[in-house]
Parts: sequence; C-alpha cells; structure tokens
Amino acid sequence: MRSIIRSLIILALPIAVLWSCTDDDNSEGKNVQDTFNRQMMLTGIADEIIIPSFEHYVSKLEGFRVAGDQFSLEASMPTLEQLRLTYLSAYKAWQHVSMFDIGKAEETKLRNYTNIYPTDPNVIEGNISNQNYNLLLPSNYVAQGFPALDYLLYGVGQNDADILSILESNAYRSYLSELINRLHDIGKDVLDDWKSEFRTTFINNNGSSATASVDKLVNDYLFYYEKFFRAGKIGIPAGVFSGTPISTSVEAPYSNRYSKELFQESFVAVQNLFRGISFDGSTTVSSLEDYLQHIQELNQTEDVAQKILDQWSLAEAQVNSLSNSFKEQVETDNIKMLEVYDEIQRAVVLLKVDMLCSFNIQVDYIDADGD
Repeated sequence: MRSIIRSLIILALPIAVLWSCTDDDNSEGKNVQDTFNRQMMLTGIADEIIIPSFEHYVSKLEGFRVAGDQFSLEASMPTLEQLRLTYLSAYKAWQHVSMFDIGKAEETKLRNYTNIYPTDPNVIEGNISNQNYNLLLPSNYVAQGFPALDYLLYGVGQNDADILSILESNAYRSYLSELINRLHDIGKDVLDDWKSEFRTTFINNNGSSATASVDKLVNDYLFYYEKFFRAGKIGIPAGVFSGTPISTSVEAPYSNRYSKELFQESFVAVQNLFRGISFDGSTTVSSLEDYLQHIQELNQTEDVAQKILDQWSLAEAQVNSLSNSFKEQVETDNIKMLEVYDEIQRAVVLLKVDMLCSFNIQVDYIDADGD
C-alpha cells in the first residue's frame, strides 16, 4: 500500500507543477518586477563553486593516478591500500561536480562515463579477458568509472589477499590503469573548458529563456536531485520504484562502507549550491536562495527558500540514523531508508513546484520518477 501511495504522488507531481504555475490566484503579479541580477549569481556560482569544485576533483584524480602508477609498478598491500584511499578521495570529490551536467560535461556525457551504477562485473571481466573493447561505447558505461573501480579494488576476490593476487596480473593492472587515466582525462577536459571559453559563455547567457544559463542550471540541478541523488542513491536500492529492495544497487556496494559518506558529500554539494556557499566554505555568493527571497520580497509571498532548508534539515536528521553501508541498511532495516526517501521527496515538491514557479522556469526534462 505504501508503494501504491508513493506511485500516485509521483504521477500527480507533474500535474501539480502545471496547476500551481498557472493558477490565477498565484500567478497574478508574480515576478512582475523581477530585477534580480542573474549575471552576478552566475558569476559567483562559476567562480566560487563550479570551477573550484572541478579543480578539487581533478587534483584528487591526479593523486589517484599517481597511486595507480605506483600499484602498476609494485602490486602490494601497501600500494593497494593507498590506491583505495585515493579512490575514496576522488569519489567524494566527484559528488561535488556531478550535478553540473552543462557545457562540456553534457557534451561528453561525463556523468555516464564516471558514475553509472550498478556496474556489471560480467562486462568488466569480458573486457579484461578478451582485450577487445571500446570504453567510448554506451555499452561500456557499466564497465568503467568509480563503480567499476569499486568492483576491481574490493570485489574481484573473497578477501584482500585474493584481490591483490588477481590484480597482480598484467591484464587487470592494465585495465585498472586505463580506467583511472580515463577518469582523469575526461574530468580535466571539462575543467579546462570551464577555465577557457565556457565560463564566459555561461555567465553572459544570463537571460530568462529556456536556453539561458539560469534555466539550464536549475533544470540540471533538479534532474540531478531527483534522479541521481534521491532515486539513485536512496529510492532504487530501497525498492521505492520496483516494490522490492535492491541492496546491490547502492553506490559502492563492493567496498560496502562508503555509501552513506558519498551520499552525505552529495547532500552538502546540493545544499551549498542552493545557498551559494563557496567550495572552500570561506564565502557566500549570490544564490538560488537569494533569488527566491528576492521574489518573495517583491511579491509578498511565503518564504519558499526557508521551507526548503527546513525540509533538508529533517532529511539530514533521518540520514544520521542510517548505517554507513546502505547495502546493509537495506538488508537489515529498509524502513529507515524509506523514511529518508520520504523526507528527500518532500523537498522535490518545494523545488519543482514552488521554486520553479517563482523563477518562471519550465521543466526541460522527462520526469525522473521511476527511472
């Protein structure tokens, strides 16, 4: 019954968006005097959040690549442990850039090549054994990126000794190095584009059309929140859409200890973009929260921004009760996962209905529910 109710709510949400945005009582005078400085907001987000996040990510990938080279030269437990540490650092850094699927990241399908899970061990093992593969093909999304590395570093054997023995072979070490180097190269390509031409393009495209930067950024942000943050990290493993829990669909199931940590990193990134908190936490910039408050003051409407932040606080409190391993959490007490999902879902309505209507932005993607 609980899953049926969720399904009805999910199906009703697109209708709610349409109705809320066109309701005569709510739309009268809405955003009539919207003088918010979008270009200033875009500049702050680019310079203090997006570019520093990608710089941090690429720097962690560089450390990961160095550790990979060391392991290739000398496969041992110390070099394997160092490789695992740098893997985690890079994976956590990824959580801060994943939502920015815009510009070169969108063009090159960065997210698809970096973090599509669950990975497919059969495809990975096939690639390693036959040595005839093309990582550019969509069929190999599930055989590369952090999920594939999670399998290689933690899942190819029954214990660390077995894993080390397997990874000592030239075929495995070669594939491992290729995956690490590919992550670095495609991540650096996106960073380089931001630091050359795309930053200016992004900031100057400050209008209010469907192809303007604010509209695209907000839509990408919501798409990430719905599909990859809410559904991918919590909803699908908890069985929200299938009716049956799928513990193996959590993020990083083979290491089986980092899924909560990765989720929390992502949650910090989601909230920091909304609030305009710089990547290093030292300053704040003009933000989506500021934009909502600007519209609230102009039109004497309710404080949507504060409602969003309050809802996220409730969600964080629920997350704190979860196991460090979401796989174990799903298998032992999935109710808590469903409760976290519910709190995250309540913010979807605030973001996708109230915030979008305040900004007068239309959804530009097919609803992510059920993916």
